[in-house]
Amino acid sequence: MTVPQIWAGVDIGKEHHHCVVMDAQGERLLSRRVLNDEAALLELISDVLALSGETLWAVDINHGGAALLIGLLLNHEQPMVYITGLAVHQASTAYRGQGKTDEKDAFVIADQARMRMDLGLLRPDDEIAVDLRTLTACRTDLVNDRTRQINRLRSQLLEIFPALERSLNLNKKGPVVLLASYQTPAAIRRSGASRIGTWLKNRKVKNAAALAETVVEAARSQHTALPGEKLAAAMVARLAKGVIALDEEIAELDALIEARFQEHPHAEVIRSLPGMGALLGAEFIAATGGDMEAFGTPDRLASFAGLAPVPRDSGRVSGNMRRPRRYHRGLLRAFYLSSMASLRSCPASHRYYWRKRNQGKGHKQALLALARRRANVLWAMIRDGACYQAQPSVTAAA
Repeated sequence: MTVPQIWAGVDIGKEHHHCVVMDAQGERLLSRRVLNDEAALLELISDVLALSGETLWAVDINHGGAALLIGLLLNHEQPMVYITGLAVHQASTAYRGQGKTDEKDAFVIADQARMRMDLGLLRPDDEIAVDLRTLTACRTDLVNDRTRQINRLRSQLLEIFPALERSLNLNKKGPVVLLASYQTPAAIRRSGASRIGTWLKNRKVKNAAALAETVVEAARSQHTALPGEKLAAAMVARLAKGVIALDEEIAELDALIEARFQEHPHAEVIRSLPGMGALLGAEFIAATGGDMEAFGTPDRLASFAGLAPVPRDSGRVSGNMRRPRRYHRGLLRAFYLSSMASLRSCPASHRYYWRKRNQGKGHKQALLALARRRANVLWAMIRDGACYQAQPSVTAAA
């Protein structure tokens, strides 16, 4: 990138953005509120480029409402950096005045881009990474909806049938399918274990007979019909059917995610790492774009994932290492869960985990240390385009 002559800071909004352009001396050359519309944004870009062709753009949001502006700037091959909203908020306290306006925020963004040399350029994501980001975000929302639905289901069932709520694991398919048709002690006793077991087996529920015996035993422990039982039972059935529908939607999304993930050029390399399946691999690509050149080093990848602790020393306190405040939680989740899964399938991960445990680290600390090491490995695998090998090759060893 050539040395910029002017800096354009854009405070991103939902309907409108505010842009402030300054020169090398910090003088404002342009300040404009612009509609988040293609024609208005193209006019802004044209006016800024008329001031100087060597412009560095800076934004405080890199998704959502900023997507159209970022896309237009990329089409015009304009260099662009991202400054977090938290960094802008903290920096604004050093500027004159206590008021907060979009214009002031845009000025701070432009000025920070002018002074800071540590900001990396935004890179365009490929189509697959964008699709995976959309699919994984939708799946996360559905999983959260399912958790809330199950919690409501437990609460409702507890009001009329505590013994059944206590004996069922509602995270599994079988108990939820059961509750779609059987909710009260009397109804379960009337049907009996044999009939319920056959009904569950016809719906492809695993261990149907054992589940039927469990619910019948719970029904025998309660013979009292509580007030409001009829309506509450109907609500339990409705909630159970809602969970089943969410399970079906999540399964459909999983199939879409896996199919789209397999189209990515790094899919085979990523899946070869033990514990990193299609879903976690898709979350990794959604978070990083799958481009390791954007990070430069494995340390930067680990820092982005929250796996590289930073010191928080003060006075006599030293060696106080903590997780950074800004990191990608989805990427940390992908590394953490894949590390946990690798303990069952990868001897090297298992040995490294227990080495850390023998050093006095707890389970979570040892897993995070393993995840940090695997971040290095995955970065090198993608850089070299090489699949994971449990043992180094003879040629490499020589």
